[in-house]
Amino acid sequence: MTAATHTAATHTAAPRAAAADRARAPRRRRRWHRIVIPFGVVAALVTTTLVAQALDRPDPGDPGYLSPVETDDHGASRLAEALRRRGVTVQRETDTAAALRAARSGPATLFVPAPQLLRPHTLARLAHLPGGTRLVLVDPSRRVLVGVGLPLTRTDRRWATRAVGPETAGRPCPLAELAPVRRAAVERQRYTPDGTAPVDLCFAAGLARLPGAGDTLVVGADDPFRNDRIGERDNQALAVGVLAAHGRVVWLDLAGPEPPPPSPSGARPTWPSRPDGPPGGTATPDPGATGGVRPGTPGDGDPGGGRPPQGSADDGERPPNPLWGAFPPWFWALLVQLALALLVAALWRARRLGPPAPEPLPVTVRSAETALGRARLYQRAGARGPAGRTLRATTLARLLPWLNLPADTPPERVARAVAARTSGDPEQIEDLLYGDDPDTDQELLDLARSLDALSRTVAASAPTQGRPAGAPPPPDPTEGGTR
Repeated sequence: MTAATHTAATHTAAPRAAAADRARAPRRRRRWHRIVIPFGVVAALVTTTLVAQALDRPDPGDPGYLSPVETDDHGASRLAEALRRRGVTVQRETDTAAALRAARSGPATLFVPAPQLLRPHTLARLAHLPGGTRLVLVDPSRRVLVGVGLPLTRTDRRWATRAVGPETAGRPCPLAELAPVRRAAVERQRYTPDGTAPVDLCFAAGLARLPGAGDTLVVGADDPFRNDRIGERDNQALAVGVLAAHGRVVWLDLAGPEPPPPSPSGARPTWPSRPDGPPGGTATPDPGATGGVRPGTPGDGDPGGGRPPQGSADDGERPPNPLWGAFPPWFWALLVQLALALLVAALWRARRLGPPAPEPLPVTVRSAETALGRARLYQRAGARGPAGRTLRATTLARLLPWLNLPADTPPERVARAVAARTSGDPEQIEDLLYGDDPDTDQELLDLARSLDALSRTVAASAPTQGRPAGAPPPPDPTEGGTR
């Protein structure tokens, strides 16, 4: 090949290589899109769902939540108007003490739409309402159930409220005032009896009534009372039937968490850290009793009340929860769905199962280019040891047929046979063929040159007659050495 021909070939190959690099660049850029786009779509769907659910679900601590004078979506002005049209007196109270006094003044329904905003002392006083008073609690927490002394346990909780009929496990609802209701959005939080106390369950256990001298109703969802949901199905009939049992409704409308009562000096009282409870014979609510609190609970005239139990909303601390109870059920459901989506994406992008199928090469690649590409991979990875072992294994595969030796011949015998052909030192030949891995690029280059020279010497000294079957032909001595 002349110099002009070599120069022309070089100039022709350079544009081809540049064009190949430009063709591979968009493919590399599109490759990460295949991984990012499925995860991005799943994340966008999850984020949109969470934001929509957060906007649709009101917070009981927000001002105006289920307020009889609030006209927005999360207020309850439409329910108050429906009660007035039915002839029920709606008495709105923004102070818990005033609401309790109003409930004690005669037969009435005490409606507490946000019971989790009450202090433990106030919850204990709700357990001692006079006979003929109905107490209605909307979605009470576990702390509220224990504080009021209700023998109920919270079970399943749905992410969204479902409209159900009045039956529970095939049993009709025993509440006569809810007979006109055929279907209402009540099932969000379900309840089950805790003990042997009689409990009436309705609407797939989303509504529970504890009968007695003064019955208590627990509703597991706020949807029937809200302005934006009261017009759906029979929600209004259910809300009015629950609250209109007596001719008067005392509506406790709190704008936020109930403040602690002031001490006689105007400062908040401090409680001594005694293990047997606060002084003066007071006691905290008894979680195991069904009647509310232990004897000695202060009455309406006690301004200080008992010491709130640890972990209540008053001391700002929460009891330690296990990992399962630290997150709501919808979080675990979302986590399972995300894991399934990742599994489906992995299976979608994975290779098909089964043995590999042979396919023809799209192009013919020269052996020199293949060797050069593999050498560059070894060089990029810094794999001098694997490269040296590959060179030695290839050399032995060439030498053993010329020496008429099997593949499992010991290294000492191979070294002696090679030394007999090349008149070399057996120890040096054994170190060359079975020695340590090279540590530097120069040692690897010297090893390659020595193995190439040894292979050529042994092949040249082998007789042409009687060459083993499958043995490679001897190299041409006029060719150059290893690059």
